[in-house]
Amino acid sequence: RRVKLKLDENLGRRAADLFRRAGHDVATVPEQGLCSASDLAVIDVCKVEGRCLITLDLDFSNPVRFKPADYPGMAVLRLPPRPNPQDLTDSVLTLINALAQFSIEGKLWVIQRGRVREYAPEQGPR
Repeated sequence: RRVKLKLDENLGRRAADLFRRAGHDVATVPEQGLCSASDLAVIDVCKVEGRCLITLDLDFSNPVRFKPADYPGMAVLRLPPRPNPQDLTDSVLTLINALAQFSIEGKLWVIQRGRVREYAPEQGPR
């Protein structure tokens, strides 16, 4: 399953290469001249382009500020306190495996090495 992705400026070329090798359509914030743009500007471009945002920015893990159902998908990579390059690679590979099996459309995933947590809004009374 090929997914249209937007990689935030905090992810490097290595992550982009891994996603591209897995067959995904990748655009990056730096390639599009969006470095230092506000979070809202970045996520709005993702919405217009139909791209899932991949980021290390924990602000995007706030479902009150960024309601997952309003966007093509968001994946926030959570790395250990003192990450090394392999930590990022492992998180990216975890996400690639999840994207091959499940749809991220309208969802917020928090990715850690070998683990995907999906934000599920609480269901109110019916």
